[in-house]
Amino acid sequence: MFAIRWCLLVMLVIATPGVASAADGDVRVTTSGGQSDDWTGRTYKSDDLWAYRPLRPAPRDIPRDRIVDELIDARLKQLDITTAAPADRRTLLRRATFDLTGLPPTPAEIAAFLKDSASDERAFARVVDRLLESPHYGEQWGRRWLDVVRYADSAGYANDYERGNAWRYRDYVVRSFNQDKPYDQFVREQLAGDEIDPNNPELLVAVGFLRMGPWELTGMEVAKVARQRYLDDVTDAVGQVFLGQLLQCARCHDHKFDPIPTRDFYSIQAVFATTQIAERPAEFLASEHRQGFDERKYLEQRREHYRKTLRELNEKSLAAARAWYADRKLDATNFEELVQAAASRPNIRDSEARYDEIRAALLRKGTPEDQVPPRHAGFAPRDFGLERVARKGLERLRWIVDRYEPVAHSVYNGRTPSLPGVYAPLRMPADRLTSGELETTCILYGGDPFSPREQVAPATLSALNSLAAPELGQIALPREIEGRRRALAAWITSAANPLTSRVIVNRVWQGHFGRPLAASPNNFGYTGKPPTHPELLDTLAAELTESGWSLKQLHRRIMNSQAYRRASRHPHGRQLAERDPTGTSYAAFPSRRLDAEEIRDAMLAVSGELNPSIGGVPCRPEIHPEAALQPRQVMGTFAEAWQPSPRPADRHRRSLYALRLRGLRDPLLEVFNAPSPDVSCEAREVSLVAPQVFALFNSQASYDRALAFARRLLASRETPEATVARAFELAFSRSPEPGETLACVAHWNAMTDRQRSLKFAKRDRPTSLVREAVEENTGEKFTFVEPLEMAAEFVPDFEAADADPETRGLADLCLVLLNANEFIYLD
Repeated sequence: MFAIRWCLLVMLVIATPGVASAADGDVRVTTSGGQSDDWTGRTYKSDDLWAYRPLRPAPRDIPRDRIVDELIDARLKQLDITTAAPADRRTLLRRATFDLTGLPPTPAEIAAFLKDSASDERAFARVVDRLLESPHYGEQWGRRWLDVVRYADSAGYANDYERGNAWRYRDYVVRSFNQDKPYDQFVREQLAGDEIDPNNPELLVAVGFLRMGPWELTGMEVAKVARQRYLDDVTDAVGQVFLGQLLQCARCHDHKFDPIPTRDFYSIQAVFATTQIAERPAEFLASEHRQGFDERKYLEQRREHYRKTLRELNEKSLAAARAWYADRKLDATNFEELVQAAASRPNIRDSEARYDEIRAALLRKGTPEDQVPPRHAGFAPRDFGLERVARKGLERLRWIVDRYEPVAHSVYNGRTPSLPGVYAPLRMPADRLTSGELETTCILYGGDPFSPREQVAPATLSALNSLAAPELGQIALPREIEGRRRALAAWITSAANPLTSRVIVNRVWQGHFGRPLAASPNNFGYTGKPPTHPELLDTLAAELTESGWSLKQLHRRIMNSQAYRRASRHPHGRQLAERDPTGTSYAAFPSRRLDAEEIRDAMLAVSGELNPSIGGVPCRPEIHPEAALQPRQVMGTFAEAWQPSPRPADRHRRSLYALRLRGLRDPLLEVFNAPSPDVSCEAREVSLVAPQVFALFNSQASYDRALAFARRLLASRETPEATVARAFELAFSRSPEPGETLACVAHWNAMTDRQRSLKFAKRDRPTSLVREAVEENTGEKFTFVEPLEMAAEFVPDFEAADADPETRGLADLCLVLLNANEFIYLD
């Protein structure tokens, strides 16, 4: 009994804001910023609050162009570790090109770098400058940012409706990196672009960041719960993405490990209490690519298919209703008048004169119920299912068609409207400041929106204000409807805020070395690990703010260091493993596997199929048919099947531009650890599992790339040895060894001989699907036909049936090269 009581007491201490525990050797944090100084009795070890302290850069007497290596070398001296030799030029060029663009270097770029007579340092510095000016730089680093902010083209949850215009936020991110937009400005635009300039389409797109998380509100959801879920999500997203703080941990009680009281969580949340979601008019920019807009015609074909189904069902009900009147010898005059009136209305589109709407109109006019035909008159069990499929299909199309409209996936400031359910894209109301609830934010007991406690005003992190700099706590956040997010953005991007610059520097370092300086990029608190090189992190963070928040300058500082230019193989590997078991000394460059998107994009690049165009509406690559054609439940019925874009140039765009649905993942990308967009991805997992072999060696997609690769190689009509050399140059950025050339030519010949006895037929692609479902009203099974509109205009890739035995034999060799470790790993 005593043990049970003790457990209950501990639970109460944890769950109740303001209850404290103390430990010897800890220090108490004093808070400020207009809040109670005694928000918690908890105590924290001083060392655990490193991220809240002001930046402590290295002394100025160390040359800035040597700062990375000086601070890395100091740690190497402590560990008594020698360094690896510098990487050769080919290796270094491949590493840098993938790091900055996500693509392999071309043979011409390799040749130019090898011929550069300047010193290795000068020649490589020019390479870095060239790559930073590539438009593909923004694609690579934009993709990494989209991992963190959870970008997707659909909303998730059970409805998973498409966010037709989310692509504009994706392209905004790419543009921002390419323009080297100052990082502080980049942050402010994403948090408060609509407040900074509500007439600037770019800034209305930028605040799409605030809507990247999963979201839905249906008639089966409690609106207050959905609203609170959004507020919790956006509060925590701001904390993780920009500040490296897991704010959600303080939603129900004071943070157990970090100086973040529940009051702080809801004070930051109060900033967003007047933030509402909407698709806002935003004209397309001249720099926004509108390629792919012609695919809208396929949506119109699908829309007409659904309307045709509803028209047929409607006619069936009208005929049954007329028969019902005739059987009962009732006067149908009012009914027929309503039918004619409905049919003459100019905006009747989905099902012409809707029978059930006419029936409801009769009842509103006072017609006795026994003189009104039954609902869904004439429907057989299958008809109920067909009606639901068509009606819900039209509902989904309302979201998708926004892809081609000049509207932004955005937010606005205003009172919270009453939304019992959302079944179409929302628009900003004209009475946003006067109609609806002016939300007040309260501390919620246990995070329950129906258990409000003390009211709080918009504010920031109290401990950070106290520990970082006095001026940080002096940034006031307004209580008016407008201006709250802009003030929060000013606080986050203040030069006095050490978290913001540390967090982004840590992410950039991670992008180059595969591991961050501080091990948990989204968590700079106690449960995350402190940086391995704190002085280096602070020095780079201070440089970032001094350089005007230029990320390109940060790339230069890191990549031109000796630490980045080292080989990945250490001359004393066993000794290095013993003295640096965590691999954080940077005595050798840490090799890494390409990310999932890099693998696919590199295959397209070497095969010659890659469409390098920048931006635009999402494309649909071919994915495994079992995933593409699976019945996917959305909005109480089936979502449309995945149909690949008809033109190869559209299908073969970079993976960044592939439609990213939360409820349907590309199996090839998923098996190589592409993250789920439901949560912020601070670092991708790298697994080694058997399905990766099947995806890379046995899949149709891989073979198609190998076949295109072979066709590209044979187009130059060179000798077999020269062809193999060209293949190695494209795939591995090097020339083959003599033994490799002999083995590859022999394998090519053997595979060609084998291919002479094989025959291939053109692949069939279905033009429609037969779906089977259970009708929820009757419980009976029914079938329906789903058209695949794009199939009629589908232009296939070069196929085995199109190739001669020599090409297919070379494709077998190319498939081996695309599966080599040297292709999918970077040294």
